[in-house]
Amino acid sequence: MPDEPSQSFFLKLKNLFSLSKNSEEVLKNTEPEDERIEELIENVLNIKDSIVKEIMIPKVNISFLTESDSLENVYSVVNDTKHSRYPVFNSEKDKVTGILHVKDMLGSVEDKFNLNTILREAKHVPESQSVTSLLEDFKKDKAHLAIVLDEYGVISGLITIEDILEEIVGEIEDEFYEEKNNEIIKINDKEFIVSSTIEKEKFEEFFSFQLNCPDVETLGGYVLKEIGHLPKVGEKIQVDSLEMIVTSADQRKIKKITVRRVD
Repeated sequence: MPDEPSQSFFLKLKNLFSLSKNSEEVLKNTEPEDERIEELIENVLNIKDSIVKEIMIPKVNISFLTESDSLENVYSVVNDTKHSRYPVFNSEKDKVTGILHVKDMLGSVEDKFNLNTILREAKHVPESQSVTSLLEDFKKDKAHLAIVLDEYGVISGLITIEDILEEIVGEIEDEFYEEKNNEIIKINDKEFIVSSTIEKEKFEEFFSFQLNCPDVETLGGYVLKEIGHLPKVGEKIQVDSLEMIVTSADQRKIKKITVRRVD
């Protein structure tokens, strides 16, 4: 994750969010070379109505540390996942005691290492908070990361400023799909590209298939639980008549899954 966002960055972002739905009329006559700008504005218009829950990283997908981790364990996690900030959970993994900034570990030695002494305060936000107001909070608090709580105060996920920007900027890989906003894209009668964030019930209804895993809410959560670690692109599982292949993923989450019906 990058260092603190600049004031000019937030000013530009704010100007984008000041656009209204009427901006769509202006875009109708844009030239082909302006398509990227059109896409950015369209994404901004869409995200203005989004809430944190819709774009957060679910708890099951979070790379995290625990307050009892040794320096060796911390280095191992950092080396495997390569983030600059990590939530640190208590031993029961139901509370975040703070956020580790990896740069704060400089000079640490094993025999004197105590993770709790270098943690920074964790920011908590509700699932229902609007994405635009969270951006303002990130700016005000000079923060990059927040722990997401459900209506009962239980940790349900994590959101970063990068997650929000990704919703605006999008990803190059999405250009492969003409219907990139669809959760399920049909390739042929037996093969589909499915968003990892699709709700389990919607997936089961579409494929007439039961995942039989009551403690996950999304397809991505199910695949992660079955594989047992954050998978790389190409890793796959087969559940009865369905094969699920991780098609797109980064160091924090699964993004797209190819689902194939097998005979």
